[in-house]
Amino acid sequence: MDRKNELQQLKERLNAAREEALVRKTKRDSLTSMLQDVERRMAEAESKQKLYEKVGALLQESAEHARKQAKAQMENLVTNALQYVFGPMFRFEIELSDHGGKPVADFFVVTEWDGITVKNKPQDARGGGVVDIISLALRVALMETFRPCPKGPLILDEPGKHVSSEYIVSMLEFLKSTGEMFDRQIILVTHNTHLTEGADRAFEVGLKDGTTVVRPVRFLDNG
Repeated sequence: MDRKNELQQLKERLNAAREEALVRKTKRDSLTSMLQDVERRMAEAESKQKLYEKVGALLQESAEHARKQAKAQMENLVTNALQYVFGPMFRFEIELSDHGGKPVADFFVVTEWDGITVKNKPQDARGGGVVDIISLALRVALMETFRPCPKGPLILDEPGKHVSSEYIVSMLEFLKSTGEMFDRQIILVTHNTHLTEGADRAFEVGLKDGTTVVRPVRFLDNG
């Protein structure tokens, strides 16, 4: 009888240990997911910061006349992008100043609301969607302003993922017009169905039995 009780106790302890292990695994998975999300956000922030630094460096290294031209071109292209997507009340400004004998570029989003002018840093202007559009337009401006101008397509990874659904179609139209304006093919990776439906060609990439499978899902003949 004692052996039966002992065996029963061992079974109960084993079940309890399994339940505890499951709880801890769930907590560990949750913490791992949170950590990955934070790391992803940090990587995105660092990527955008590096982009701003590259644009600033380009402006700093240019001669005064070329710097003003590059500044005007970037302001114009980013302003057009913001207005294309969000409306005419937006514009983009770059302020050049000297710090320690070196020129520094600061970026601002300017909006007009009922006659009131509001000037903010991009990260403080109406959420991540504005930052996404500015980053996208700056990448195009940096590519087209740099000399010699690099050739080839514009490749984008998850563009506009913080842009709300009401503006995503406008962003797509901006991308199309940009491709036509600069005669560049645009290749993008996205989970957004609005973007895939608006593309000339779309391919679905997935895994099957550990092998990457590419399947065409949309093909428009524009020729």
